[in-house]
Amino acid sequence: MVGLQPSEAPPTTVVKFLGAGTAACFADLLTFPLDTAKVRLQIQGENPGAQTVQYRGVLGTILTMVRTEGPCSPYSGLVAGLHRQMSFASIRIGLYDSVKQFYTPKGADHSSIAIRILAGCTTGAMAVSCAQPTDVVKVRFQAMIRLGTGGERKYRGTMDAYRTIAREEGVRGLWKGTWPNITRNAIVNCAEMVTYDIIKEKLLESRLFTDNFPCHFVSAFGAGFCATVVASPVDVVKTRYMNAPPGRYRSPFHCMLKMVTQEGPTAFYKGFVPSFLRLGSWNVMMFVTYEQLKRALMKVQVLRESPF
Repeated sequence: MVGLQPSEAPPTTVVKFLGAGTAACFADLLTFPLDTAKVRLQIQGENPGAQTVQYRGVLGTILTMVRTEGPCSPYSGLVAGLHRQMSFASIRIGLYDSVKQFYTPKGADHSSIAIRILAGCTTGAMAVSCAQPTDVVKVRFQAMIRLGTGGERKYRGTMDAYRTIAREEGVRGLWKGTWPNITRNAIVNCAEMVTYDIIKEKLLESRLFTDNFPCHFVSAFGAGFCATVVASPVDVVKTRYMNAPPGRYRSPFHCMLKMVTQEGPTAFYKGFVPSFLRLGSWNVMMFVTYEQLKRALMKVQVLRESPF
């Protein structure tokens, strides 16, 4: 990332990789109910005849889930979510700087916006290719409605979900929705990483902020808003397609067409408020934690290598 002081040891790729995954898991622990509410709102309306519970707003969705499914329901799929972040965020965030430097021509003082966008698309696509099964399982758990405390669940646990999906839908079922997810995460990663990178760079160049918490907060908030605006339509299609039973949609494009014809274009922004609340707060918590973890891990490494 931009803005490291010359006196500080630059973080290594391994430090960035581990720091990004750990920071993302911490952010997920705090914001996961908002993500679950987003998923429930996004799939609402795709099968009106079978749906018995109606959700209204972020808080209303979470309260309805707690009332009808139990207090732990907003955290359904958390284990798969943490699996996802350790593999997914480590790649798309932790390797962003390395890929950006790889694409930057030798001798250039700064990376252009095009180079940053290319780096964001590359790490986003790489992350999805590795972590797609964890995302499929997370969405299935979050979308699964269980009425009453004794309600039946399709999956007994996270590992059982991986096995069940592979057995019933084939191994390809674990990679269901890969293309819309690659599209979505390339967009999100560009919006998040490039926006954060540029805002932070400009704030530091203007000398309005130093490389500390206020700078990281403002940059992360801007990144979260941009990511939500540009990625929400693809995110809704991705969620619907990954959660759908076999045969409902022939392709992500077919899913998109059915949404437009049955629910109108506003369906692409279903769950926008929880998406922004979740992505905005997630970005702030993740980037602030990530920046601090990088510094802490590098201090530990420098101390270990010091002869004194």
